[in-house]
Amino acid sequence: MMDHDGGDEDGGGWPDPAERSSLAQLARRFGSPLYVYRLDRVRRAAADLLAAVPDGATIYYSLKANPEVAIVAELAAAGLSAEVSSTGELAAALAAGHPGELCLYGGPGKSAGEIAEALAAGVRLFSVESVVDYRRVARVAEERGARARCLVRVNASRAAAGAGLRMTGKPSQFGVEFSDLAQLAEARRDALEIVGTHVFSATNLGGEDELIAEFTVGVETTARARQVLGISGGVADLGGGFGAPYARPGVRPPLPKLRAALEDLLDDGLPGWRAGDPHIAFESGRALSADCGTLVCTVTDVKASRGSTYVVLDAGTNALGGMSGLGRLLPPGARLLPVEPAEAGPPGSMTLVGPLCTPLDTLSRVHTAAVPEVDATVAVPNVGAYGLHASLLAFLGRPLPGIVVVDGDQVVSAQRLDLVHSALAER
Repeated sequence: MMDHDGGDEDGGGWPDPAERSSLAQLARRFGSPLYVYRLDRVRRAAADLLAAVPDGATIYYSLKANPEVAIVAELAAAGLSAEVSSTGELAAALAAGHPGELCLYGGPGKSAGEIAEALAAGVRLFSVESVVDYRRVARVAEERGARARCLVRVNASRAAAGAGLRMTGKPSQFGVEFSDLAQLAEARRDALEIVGTHVFSATNLGGEDELIAEFTVGVETTARARQVLGISGGVADLGGGFGAPYARPGVRPPLPKLRAALEDLLDDGLPGWRAGDPHIAFESGRALSADCGTLVCTVTDVKASRGSTYVVLDAGTNALGGMSGLGRLLPPGARLLPVEPAEAGPPGSMTLVGPLCTPLDTLSRVHTAAVPEVDATVAVPNVGAYGLHASLLAFLGRPLPGIVVVDGDQVVSAQRLDLVHSALAER
């Protein structure tokens, strides 16, 4: 596979020539840059993940990975629920057919206004991140005469060793500290019943061993927190961390032994789980949507500069930011694959850049392949998660990429996401 700087080590190309032909046809029809999402891959990812966790467990799709309504609807049809962290994501979940009462609303900065909007939409299950967060949700529910339920997100006291982006098991804005659980238990109000716990410590873990290590800590944390909070029955949301390749060729890691390992962990740590005490839940965004998406783009220039080659694309961090534009993650090390057949030259080293007026608009510092020609159509695979919606959409005001959703050979939808001004209402 490829390192974070984009070095090509796998030597692979498109696994399916028919897919390359399909992408070329779509680019001719709808232009470039263009995100193409394949619903058959969404269905396959959902089936694979359902088979990898214990039978009967709930899986929440985290819309932060990709809130495209067609993708969310496909996952709803597969029996998955929705985890949202904003009113915008909630609107997408509702539009995709998820009833509000089956959505889980989380996030560390919920305002009274968005809590009220969520309650009005039928949401009755929240994940609370602090004592303040619990009190705010309870207060808004009381003011609106609603009865809601919540999961208490817990910041684990220790972290499993492993890769991925870590969110808890360290000082963090996410989750309630164990030292604050007793205070939260004392803050209980009738309008907001504590019905379970929520842990999610890291994302995009490399494989089964890392996942099992994280879930070991998660089950341990859940059991301790349920005891402090005095919870019986209810829900134990064990989070996720299921990995997938990003912006390069590759496949989702297989998980043949995960289900049995999870069942053993649950039998030891939460022995009533088989009878629903507690009901087990998991979350995933990346593993459910990553491999459904491809970004098709065009080479607008190939430049030599002092011994270096720069390949300029019509899509940069405005279309494929992967949140690297925030300066918090390494650039994605994107790898280009040719879409239309061309005479391949010798491999060379190049830097992939976008069209933005900043040297930070870099998709790969070192990409090794045959240098493409100007006007060539190329593509970046595995960008269905944290692609378009995690990018610098408004920077420089460039038109956003087109979005085409396909199911087999059928185009389900073709549209463009636009940023528009709207009137600001006074409070």
